[in-house]
Amino acid sequence: MNIQDIRQVFEKDGILAGHIEGYSERSQQLEMALAISEAIENNGQLVAEAGTGTGKTFAYLVPALLTGGKVIISTGTKNLQDQLYSRDLPNIRNALKVPVTVAMLKGRSNYVCHYHLERASHEGRFASREDAQYLQVIKTFAENSKTGDKSDLTSVPENATIWPSVTSTRDNCLGADCVSYKDCFVMEARKQALAADIVVVNHHLFFADVMLRDEGVSELLPSANTVIFDEAHQLPEVAGLFFGEDVSTSQLMELARDCTAAHLSLAKDCIAMGEAIPKLEKAAKDFRLVFAYEGSRFPVQKALALKNFQPAFDHMLKQLGDLSAVLETQAGRDPLLEKCWQRSLGLYELFSRWQLAENNNLVRWVEVFTQSVQLHATPLSVAEGFGKQLNAQPRAWIFTSATLAVKSDFSHYLSQMGLQAATTGFWDSPFNYQQQALLYVPTDLPDPNSPSYTASVVAAALPVLQASGGRAFVLSTSLRAMREMHALLKEAFSELGIESPLLLQGESSRTELLDRFRRLGNAVLVGSQSFWEGVDVRGEALSVVIIDKLPFAPPDDPVLSARVDKLNAEGKNAFMEYQLPHSVITLKQGAGRLIRDEKDRGVLMICDPRLISKSYGKKIWQSLPPFKRTRDIAEVQAFFEA
Repeated sequence: MNIQDIRQVFEKDGILAGHIEGYSERSQQLEMALAISEAIENNGQLVAEAGTGTGKTFAYLVPALLTGGKVIISTGTKNLQDQLYSRDLPNIRNALKVPVTVAMLKGRSNYVCHYHLERASHEGRFASREDAQYLQVIKTFAENSKTGDKSDLTSVPENATIWPSVTSTRDNCLGADCVSYKDCFVMEARKQALAADIVVVNHHLFFADVMLRDEGVSELLPSANTVIFDEAHQLPEVAGLFFGEDVSTSQLMELARDCTAAHLSLAKDCIAMGEAIPKLEKAAKDFRLVFAYEGSRFPVQKALALKNFQPAFDHMLKQLGDLSAVLETQAGRDPLLEKCWQRSLGLYELFSRWQLAENNNLVRWVEVFTQSVQLHATPLSVAEGFGKQLNAQPRAWIFTSATLAVKSDFSHYLSQMGLQAATTGFWDSPFNYQQQALLYVPTDLPDPNSPSYTASVVAAALPVLQASGGRAFVLSTSLRAMREMHALLKEAFSELGIESPLLLQGESSRTELLDRFRRLGNAVLVGSQSFWEGVDVRGEALSVVIIDKLPFAPPDDPVLSARVDKLNAEGKNAFMEYQLPHSVITLKQGAGRLIRDEKDRGVLMICDPRLISKSYGKKIWQSLPPFKRTRDIAEVQAFFEA
């Protein structure tokens, strides 16, 4: 694959122009493709930031398809995975006329499981009437589908409560002992992935497999010549989940559910089992009740200080041990009972290990949900663990995203991921931000910690929303502020007679909300984390992005505070070296929602006064695209009148 081949693909009258509608030549895209091509040829590591509109997907797909080796492409979300597999890859393959085979591999919970589907039908116990109806739809789907991929079955919502009963998990899959093993959709997907030239996975799957050797990627990796991570800014967090260890009371509840099914169908005569299961369920629920509120995260020291933590934890572990002892006596009767016993041993080991963890690189912390408690042991750094993967054998590693650098400096990302040997590339967006967009920072806002801050943000946002006729994302750094802003906007819209429909994250799925937002054309969507990234709304429907605060991680976040302490103890400036770069990368993601193509126009409103008042504020806005800047609401109004 030489430079001339790549140029012929991307030039004005080249191969892509002849095959892809609306294609236009971009120098940034060609330069990026050449850099990726060179990294692939030399088994190098390349970290590449490409601004919105560069066309980074084509920039990595063309060299990937022309190289001739096996390529794994890992994406941030399942939506992007589906888009790559169904649209982008077939388009590029057809344009280049290369005979490559493509497969997509997802985590096992995305595929219908014949065994669990049959068991759910046989037991007939459902959480709701809808689930009973959905089961019949899923049965018909499983009989006719080639893939068993639940995303192909749009008539059953992704969040339907029936799914856990008809899919498998790493814990409850029977593997080769399963009667449906030959027809297994997961095994078929893995078989196709092994045979394919290009395999599309997502980050969770990639790291789950690298660590757990469970999802089929570990079989793919040895033969891969190139690994490409798109949306690579997500990797430090995702890798942290898998280089650490987590265990949850929801796993105990799932074990209890599967033990109940096995008891009723295979071991009804075992009275001790019937007694041990509800005791474990009650102990897990009692442990959850030790914690007063959901949605909270705190370090292990704070959890251990709670009055009933240790007794409830010890009691839960005892009940798990008791059930395990009973399961051992029944394990020889059936593979399902054997599997339940093995799971109980594994969970006992995980809970015990969490309690005794003394690894200096691990931070132990607790996360509380409505129904469950998750115990985490997260590494302070993933650099060493990931570095072992990078150097396991010669292959190319490509990391790309629209947000990896701070003012074109990649040192924060490189140190997080252990990428000492990587080369870097930075390509600005081809969009004309000076003409297309305005960055507005209002005056006279109070300190972000003041009680009246959210109300002040809404008051400052209202004239902007009136000037734009809605058509806005209002993005918050916390769920509490999101709900408060929504309530205040609802009241103000009613008082001022603003007719823009008001949407709120969580009212329905993200996909449904975005569809409504696009369809309405003048809506205001109030959201938090879910809408900061991976959302693409082109055209006039999204003309304003309002961000309430600079997205610094909350100081009481247990992992953040442990990392900050470690860096400060090493004599480093944790704020400048870790907290600020993290905030900049997150802010760039939120700002990136606004201008999605060369015809888009819009206003980015950042309400946080620290952008102007603090010395680090300059570093932040200089990391954003080169917007025209103003502090005058009259300029915003004139922008929309133009």
